[in-house]
Amino acid sequence: MTDAAAHATTDIRLLLVDDQALVRMGFRMLLEAEPGIRVVGEAANGDDALRLAEQLHPDVVLMDVRMPGLDGIATTRALLQRSPLSRVIILTTFDLDEYAFGGLRAGASGFLVKDTRPEELLAAVRAVASGEAAISGRVTRRMLELFGARLPATDPPGDQALALLTPREREILTAIGEGLSNGEMAERFFVAESTVKTHVGRVLQKLDLRDRVQAVIFAYERGLVG
Repeated sequence: MTDAAAHATTDIRLLLVDDQALVRMGFRMLLEAEPGIRVVGEAANGDDALRLAEQLHPDVVLMDVRMPGLDGIATTRALLQRSPLSRVIILTTFDLDEYAFGGLRAGASGFLVKDTRPEELLAAVRAVASGEAAISGRVTRRMLELFGARLPATDPPGDQALALLTPREREILTAIGEGLSNGEMAERFFVAESTVKTHVGRVLQKLDLRDRVQAVIFAYERGLVG
């Protein structure tokens, strides 16, 4: 295998979805200048995004939330059903946009404001590609508090899902919902940070959650945090 081929296999494969060509061009120029990130496709609407996601199976999708036709929320929900290994970052014009929050509930791993600094965008793409969230649990919880009651209700799994957790794992889930970092949880529970990381991984696995963002939503919907 050549060096170029070996490098390509480790690149983060990224799909851009935005109805404005100039916005896509700007993101592509920034992202493709970064080693280890490869833009594999662009879509101007939700239907094209779904078609390309099925063909390309991107690692990360940058998804505009407001598009004509199929909007970013509906597209995110459908895309993750068809390409479950992909991760979506919602793009929004305004911080704490309720449409962006709707994207999180649809399964996105985070959100970014379109005018975010380049280094923050790149860090978010890498974080999401590695299975982390692109926003902190604290910010996510604030969004839940602001917009949760105004969004369409979901049908969360029954409470038997919580029965899968040990008492400590339930404490960890509650702490995630409160927005605590691994370091803060280590201090609260008097354990090593590596132990917390192990517990977090087990919680996500047992509850079939994509990342910490989804864990915050899960904890909030079941009244573990309020």
